[in-house]
Amino acid sequence: MFLARLDTRSRISALRLLLAQKCKVGRVTSSPCAVGCTCSPGSIMAVTGDYDHLVKLLLLGDSAVGKSSLLMRFCESKFDANFVLTIGVDFKWKQVERDSRKLKIQVWDTAGQERFRTITPAYYRAAMGVVICYDITDKASFEHIDYWLQQLEQHGDEGVQRVLVGNKSDLNENRKVTREEGEKLAAQYSMKFFETSAKTGQEVEEAFLSIADEVVKQRYSDVQPNTFQVKKPNQKKKQNCQC
Repeated sequence: MFLARLDTRSRISALRLLLAQKCKVGRVTSSPCAVGCTCSPGSIMAVTGDYDHLVKLLLLGDSAVGKSSLLMRFCESKFDANFVLTIGVDFKWKQVERDSRKLKIQVWDTAGQERFRTITPAYYRAAMGVVICYDITDKASFEHIDYWLQQLEQHGDEGVQRVLVGNKSDLNENRKVTREEGEKLAAQYSMKFFETSAKTGQEVEEAFLSIADEVVKQRYSDVQPNTFQVKKPNQKKKQNCQC
């Protein structure tokens, strides 16, 4: 509780000390890391190897567009109306099966505030796919998509998969960005487009699985999923067999 009495800089420093003791490479749980975590996006490994492919996704977009809520909805099928500001970077895991392939989907959630933007370049480089988000009730967040695409082009891997998501579709009465505007921008940058609601779950899983499928197609198309064939023991032919 003492963190509540500290200013932002002191609170971040305290969080770093606490989290540095908890975050160990190779010891990943369902709990998210945050700023100060010693784990790098390129070195984190899963607890178990019971999957065929690892898919690393990154959430980008302005603060308060609902990135953390999308992450929670996709990975935990939950929604929390109490907004909690992301400090630095968080992540969660989800394991799914797609076309007989077991995927371990690692989703990184980045803070949209300007003061945290120096933290994220390493996460751009490690991402295989990027979910770029805006709030359909906030025109400015839509207009800033160009900025996030520029940052991705500058820091990200060449050919990284991208998808555009207009979040908070449940607030249609407060809409400031039309669906047609979102579709037009997505087409301009050759991205798939989804309108989602982290609150209701609308199109959330479809958006994440769509880009996960594209990552697998791009990076693992020549890799066969793990298959185990149990050989039946040879049966001895009976003597005097008339076969």
